[in-house]
Amino acid sequence: MKSLSLVFSIVGLAAVAVADYPPVAVPGEGALLSAELIYSLEGRPTPQCHASTIVETPGGLVAAWFAGTREHHVDVGIWVARREGETWSKPVEVVTGAEGEEQDYPCWNPVLFQPAKGPLLLFYKVGPSPRMWWGALITSDDHGATWSKPRRLGTSDKLFPENRNLLGPVKNKPLQLSDGSILCASSTENRGWRVHFEVTRDLGKTFEVIGPIHDASKFDAIQPSILTYPDGRMQILCRTQQNVVATSWSNDGGKSWSPMKATSLPNPSAGTDALTLHDGRQLLVYNHAVRTPGKNGREVLNVAVSKDGQMWETVLTLEKKDRRAEFSYPAVIQSKDGLVHITYTWQRQTVKHVVLDPKKIK
Repeated sequence: MKSLSLVFSIVGLAAVAVADYPPVAVPGEGALLSAELIYSLEGRPTPQCHASTIVETPGGLVAAWFAGTREHHVDVGIWVARREGETWSKPVEVVTGAEGEEQDYPCWNPVLFQPAKGPLLLFYKVGPSPRMWWGALITSDDHGATWSKPRRLGTSDKLFPENRNLLGPVKNKPLQLSDGSILCASSTENRGWRVHFEVTRDLGKTFEVIGPIHDASKFDAIQPSILTYPDGRMQILCRTQQNVVATSWSNDGGKSWSPMKATSLPNPSAGTDALTLHDGRQLLVYNHAVRTPGKNGREVLNVAVSKDGQMWETVLTLEKKDRRAEFSYPAVIQSKDGLVHITYTWQRQTVKHVVLDPKKIK
């Protein structure tokens, strides 16, 4: 049991303690096998970058992120790098916000996904802001070397009148179900923060919308990650504005969801990502902090594990600085060899890739 500090976040009846966490892990010691920047700071292709995603393909690892002058700027596009042998390839911009309209728009939040059958999918957003953006998709038949032309995802009457645009997975990877359909955990920000799901049975050509699943007046939750259990249950973990990671559960394959509730973990209104490990444990990458004066909570980045999705233990600290730092928006996968790969924003200047051995996380 980690010792608790005296910092608490109160959300309704839930008290979330901001605990002491392990010291910063050293690459090559314990579970942290390696840590590297996908591209160096010197001569980097863009001033800023953010919101990485990672996937394993038959041809190796592929990562993507949005980058440009700064977030919101019209020159922000989606960039891709491929893991070739022991090194990452030079990043390449694969799509911009130019869609033949009267003006260009920035790109946002790419999400890579490799279905069991079919091309590699790269979902992303285009638009002036998260309140008014729309989802788009490109595909690759050669493991991310070349890409199709962009295609918008369309609209749905189940979404809000202010913005009916489909988004696909809003930040974190989808889940492919046993029937081949792809469950995309998504969210909107135009009537408070609300989580919904978009299901595609034809690799992104059409979608069915489930939700929104909660009332934003109780929890402002977005950017869910999907976890699974042997008994068929599903769980999501979400970013919130209430200083906690929130959760909801489904007993019917994602068709309906329980009320959103607080977990025991803090959240400084920053993106998280999670996965179900091959051994059945759940793993979460997140910022174990809350916002305080002078700090946005993204100065520390941590890993927690759980056997049941309810009791969590913080087991690793990947990054920690006192102030003026940002390590955020993690993406996490487990490759076929059992290793865990995490990418995240490093100081808004580059993307960091770390590899964990979950067998060494006890």
